[in-house]
Amino acid sequence: MREVLNALECVLSSGVFELKIHSFHTAQRICRRHRDCHIFFRICLKHPEDVISAEPPCTFGTGQTNVIRADHTSISSSAPIRVPFHFKWPGTFSLIIEAWNAESPTEYTDNQNNLVSRLATRRRLAIGEDWSQDVHFGEQSELRYSYHVFCDEYYFGDGCADYCRPRDDTLGHYTCDEEGNRICLEGWKGNYCSEPICSAECSERHGYCEAPGGCTCRMGWQGPSCNECVRYPGCLHGTCSQPWQCNCQEGWGGLFCDQDLNYCTNHKPCANGATCTNTGQGSYTCNCRPGFGGTNCELETNECDSNPCKNGGSCNDLENDYSCTCPQGFYGKNCEIIAMTCADGPCFNGGTCVETMTGGYTCRCPPSYTGSNCEKKLDRCSNRPCLNGGECLDLGQSILCRCQAGFTGANCQVNIDDCASSPCQNAGTCQDGVNDYTCSCTLGYIGKNCSVRSDACGAHPCQNGGTCFTHFTGPVCQCPKGFMGPSCEFTLQPSFKPALRQTSQPSSTTLTLSCALAILVLVLVAGILYLRRRRRMQGRKQLRDTAVYNDLETVNNLGGNERDAFLGPNGLFKISNSTARLSLSLCPDGRPGYRHNPVENSLSRAEHLKNRERNTLALVAPLSICTVREGVNP
Repeated sequence: MREVLNALECVLSSGVFELKIHSFHTAQRICRRHRDCHIFFRICLKHPEDVISAEPPCTFGTGQTNVIRADHTSISSSAPIRVPFHFKWPGTFSLIIEAWNAESPTEYTDNQNNLVSRLATRRRLAIGEDWSQDVHFGEQSELRYSYHVFCDEYYFGDGCADYCRPRDDTLGHYTCDEEGNRICLEGWKGNYCSEPICSAECSERHGYCEAPGGCTCRMGWQGPSCNECVRYPGCLHGTCSQPWQCNCQEGWGGLFCDQDLNYCTNHKPCANGATCTNTGQGSYTCNCRPGFGGTNCELETNECDSNPCKNGGSCNDLENDYSCTCPQGFYGKNCEIIAMTCADGPCFNGGTCVETMTGGYTCRCPPSYTGSNCEKKLDRCSNRPCLNGGECLDLGQSILCRCQAGFTGANCQVNIDDCASSPCQNAGTCQDGVNDYTCSCTLGYIGKNCSVRSDACGAHPCQNGGTCFTHFTGPVCQCPKGFMGPSCEFTLQPSFKPALRQTSQPSSTTLTLSCALAILVLVLVAGILYLRRRRRMQGRKQLRDTAVYNDLETVNNLGGNERDAFLGPNGLFKISNSTARLSLSLCPDGRPGYRHNPVENSLSRAEHLKNRERNTLALVAPLSICTVREGVNP
């Protein structure tokens, strides 16, 4: 019964997982009673688990080997374990392999003492016939095995989920390719190849077929292709666009279109394109086209009977027309025109005339002219061959392009590189234009070619009598006494005027209001003075940093002898290897209302010494910044 269930399960499965045991070695004693012992292997397939549990259920299936002897030959020759499945193979799975002692004939797996070894692992396996080899080393065992998974018959795809079984019956007519796609047999179509393909001429709308190549018309339609509608029964001279209609043709009337209303339309007696006119009951007249005659215009007349060809030309009769074959020296419809010869000078503009064998002539034109008589002048400049505004000159056999300034070439197609002569000086960057160029100057230079050194003080005048100095960062203003700011636009001292003393005694209400107003004014003045003081301190700091930096740059830009004289023992500056306090007095000696604020400045120029020591450039004279005391005029 178990074998029958396994066979039925294989038939219903979409794929099979197979595992083959190659060898098993263990240091553990398997047999307890005698040496001839037996074992079997069982596998459990489960969904992927991070921590694999050996407890059931085996969600993907389970299988085991027969009971075999516990020797290498018996194990290696044992049949593979097959686990059929009937779902889409997910690719990733958990695998448990157990080796059990089969010494006892009872239920082996009920007694955990019979468990010899257990392997739990997580693997990923794609559909395919190739075997994947693997080996497991336990604490006291070694297991070598291989496994693969493949689709069962009639199942295809990456997960064995596509079913395709060839058939040729009422449910379908198809075969299957290697990927499981249905291939319809000849004469069938549709998703399941159950729709017959009718004949090529059969109307898809008005016809159908029950077998390939047939065409059966639906009601109201007829013909080999089922595209002819069936007229109303008894309709004689009528047509239909839909079944059971009777649309009378021209000249016919009545319910069945059997009444003659127009002889010309119904019988068409006039021939050769003549116009028919009804004249009464069954009567008509025909208006013939030129060249035809007779009651029904059935007779063709000969246009050559009137001898239309002149000057000995021969006439050829045509349908409703004629043609003349002219003798040499004549041409035209009726040979009425005398042909010109080279003696008549028909070629213009220097063309050469050549007589032809038929009595005519041919003009060979010079290069600048064309036409049958060289009467048309060729204009080689009409297609505008000169580019970029160039002027075209037609020289007869060739053209000449007169280019605009900045362009060259046969068709003025080349823009002359105005930067080729390197016009930009002082490391300026040149950008080419049309008959021009543009220089992007480096810092400190201006002009068309960057040849003029820029004067920063020219566009940045100092106010209130300040003196401007040019620095590589821009203009710097040295302000006179009493002014400060980047352009010496701020004054250092505020001006106050004492209020006049009142001569009269105010009232108590007036005094209270005056006190309140005075307090408010004092608060506002204090706030304004604080803001102005803060702004002055920031401005003085900027002036101080700028002045010190300029002094350092001045020293670095001096020559060797000048720098020695400037930094010598008797010079204005000295160099020391220690931090010094750099001070400068800007306040007049003995002026009340000012206080000196010493400023510490350490200036380093490491690039001037090869040993990269920190040098300090210090002024011999002390430096201090003058601060105005509030409420005191200088």
